[in-house]
Amino acid sequence: MVLGATIIQWSAAIATGVFRSLGPSATSAWRILIGALVLVAFVRPKVRGWTRSQWMGAVALGASIAFMNQCFYQAIARIPLGTAVVIEYLGPFLVSALGKRSAKHLAFVALAALGVLAIAHPGGGFHLWGVVFAAGSGMGWAAYVFAAHRVGSQAEGFGGLAVSLAVSAVLTSPMSMGSLGRVVASPGLLVRLLEIAVMGVVLGFAFELQALRRLRPATAGVIFALDPAMAFVIGLILLHQSVSGWDLVGILCVVVAGAGVTYDATSADPLVAQ
Repeated sequence: MVLGATIIQWSAAIATGVFRSLGPSATSAWRILIGALVLVAFVRPKVRGWTRSQWMGAVALGASIAFMNQCFYQAIARIPLGTAVVIEYLGPFLVSALGKRSAKHLAFVALAALGVLAIAHPGGGFHLWGVVFAAGSGMGWAAYVFAAHRVGSQAEGFGGLAVSLAVSAVLTSPMSMGSLGRVVASPGLLVRLLEIAVMGVVLGFAFELQALRRLRPATAGVIFALDPAMAFVIGLILLHQSVSGWDLVGILCVVVAGAGVTYDATSADPLVAQ
């Protein structure tokens, strides 16, 4: 999960350089389309004999990936990468933290909320639509955790992921067709899209799927607690996005809250890997 998260955030930082040529929606759509083509070509999923449940799981995962990625790219086009990931992370975090509805978990929710408020301090540069899109991506991320766990447990290898990405590509392809001429006429742009597709889609989702085969959705959702800190670091190094003292306080609150829920969930109900 750590490898997958690092590669996905890294590819997102690279993708922001493509926004000037294609815009966030088309960039996300091309990323998923190319990633799906590469993965299907390598995996060649054998879907003959798939059950209705397997198909429903793949469709659900594909839809959640499409929605999550479209919202996330719209968010990072408007607000810093680290800020977007902090807000996005609240989706799977709340699913995990509110699963028990205990006083301890409610305290962790309050701590995470304080972290977001710290990042949103006066002068923090919050963009309303950036926040809305990041929150939408968080909803998609929460759905993705459940759907990926289901697909990973029902399909062997990466066949389920390949089919799910093909579904995502179908859903988002209308957003990429308007820029087909520009992509074909610019080999450099096509290479950059291939780079972010292989990094963020093929490798990133493949690593995460392998992890989600072995983890319950509630536990997996909070292991992503390091994502906001990782995103701030990548944003600082690759995009030269500044990190203030309030940002550091906010990151610490969110990471501690996520780690606290993770420890509580795993210690209370350990999982036996299959």
